[in-house]
Amino acid sequence: MPKVHRCRYSNCHAVIPINSYYCERHKEYEVAYIESRKKWNNKSKGYDHKYNHEQRNRNEVKRNQYAFYRSKLWVALRRRILDRDKYLCQYCLASRQLTPNSKTVDHIIPVEVDIFLKAEENNLATICRSCHALKTRWEQSYYGTGKNNQLKPVKKIKDINTINYFMKN
Repeated sequence: MPKVHRCRYSNCHAVIPINSYYCERHKEYEVAYIESRKKWNNKSKGYDHKYNHEQRNRNEVKRNQYAFYRSKLWVALRRRILDRDKYLCQYCLASRQLTPNSKTVDHIIPVEVDIFLKAEENNLATICRSCHALKTRWEQSYYGTGKNNQLKPVKKIKDINTINYFMKN
């Protein structure tokens, strides 16, 4: 049986071959539809979709870092940390706030700074989205992490209260 789909005309349920867009009753709309598709597919008119142009695996070190987050070790470790912290953001707790249902586990000292701490439970903490965004910006300025940044020779800060103070001030 050949592949088929429905006519593109609104509320028309006619089944047509996959190589057509409209049924025989609505065939007059097909030319305009094909022209509108060509307009959006024409890259020379300035339409350039930049979806997923971020190159995440820039080198072997980055490739290994991203592979770690897809490993069984990380999945089990993440689950243990979430259970240990009871899904509460540890950075909000340092500010005497409760933020329940936080589902992100973050490295207190970033993996880029010390690769050997990536699987250490005492280097992991549950964090909410807003704190994670603040902490990421702080890490980029303090440690020099992130894309196109150079790591700085600074002291590693392991205390959540200290990090919380610096990232929120």
